Order: sequence, then C-alpha cells, then structure tokens
Amino acid sequence: MSEPHKDRRPWPMKWIVLAILVVIVPYTYLTLHYRKPGPAYRPYQDAQERANVVRLLSAGYKRVTLAAQRPADPVKGFVTAPTAAAPGGLPAELVSTLVEKPLLPADIIAVSAAPSTGANDPYTVQFTCTLPDNKQQLAGAQLYVKDTDIYITPDFELLAGGLLARSRESVILLTVPSGTLKAGAYNVRLTGQHSSRTWKLQVH
Repeated sequence: MSEPHKDRRPWPMKWIVLAILVVIVPYTYLTLHYRKPGPAYRPYQDAQERANVVRLLSAGYKRVTLAAQRPADPVKGFVTAPTAAAPGGLPAELVSTLVEKPLLPADIIAVSAAPSTGANDPYTVQFTCTLPDNKQQLAGAQLYVKDTDIYITPDFELLAGGLLARSRESVILLTVPSGTLKAGAYNVRLTGQHSSRTWKLQVH
C-alpha cells in the first residue's frame, strides 16, 4: 500500500474565500429577490388573529387599529365634548368575543375629543390615564364599533427586564383613520380597568 504523499499542501486561503463567495453571493441574491414581502409566517399568531376577526364579525363588531403615541407636547385649545364617568372594563359580549384581551390602563382620568367630525376626516382623542404600576408601556390601541356604540381600548405591554417607566400617569394621543365611521350619532367609551370615560360623537 502506498504511503500518503508527504508533500501535499492545503488549499491556499484565497481559493477557500473565493469558493465561499461563489456560493454565498448567488444565494443571498436569490433569497432577497424571491423572498415574499411582509412579516414572517407565524402559524399560531396568524391562526389566532383569523379566529379573532371571525368572532368579531359574527358578533357584529368592526375593529380598527388606531395610531397611538405619547405626544411630546399635548394638544391644547380645541373644543372638546363633555365627558362622563363610566364603569371600567369592556362589555361582557365584547370580552367573550375577543381571543386576546387588551392590557388596559387602570383609570381614564381626562379626555379631550371633539363632539363632531366629518366621515372623511381623521378623528383625534387625547386622554390622560394611570397605570397599575411602572412596568408597562404603550403598545397600541383598537376601536370596536357596533351599531351606535364605539369602544376604544388602549393596549399596554410589560416592559422587558427591570426597566421602569418614569411615571404611572401617561398622556396618550389616538387618531381614528379617516373613513372609519359612517355618518350618525355615536356613544363613545374610552375604557380603563377600573374607570372609563364616555361622550357623544356626531359624524356628518
């Protein structure tokens, strides 16, 4: 049996790098060029979202995602609708319909919202709320409308790790997209866990 050739040398590094590039560059191009746009497929979350939509529609609710932010300078000076105190929490029918319940603020302290708006105009709602503790931050907001009733649900999420918010009180600005509401008179409720605020809204 012949012995291994003792003078055999390893490949030069430049050929190894070239071989890697020959494989990686075309693979990267093909992946980026043919990959479907949008978020990655999440089987559990997507199935849950579809079930939520079906249940809401079956119960007669329309759901709209609102733009939600903590404004650096709260909006002042516009005419606001008179508001009244209302019980905390969502109506039992809506609670039983939702697959995933929102993490509501503890209390809605004050609301600034116009008493009327145009059907083709965005509608803004500014409010002050308190949170149960300093471990939550704003995650978003949803609007649910059924017949002449509108329920707005601010949604919060837990802060990661040991992070804490500076204050339990937050000023939030919500924007309802234009074209969301049809012409008519509505009863609006901005919901908190323990207390909510309600007011009348005329859409023309």
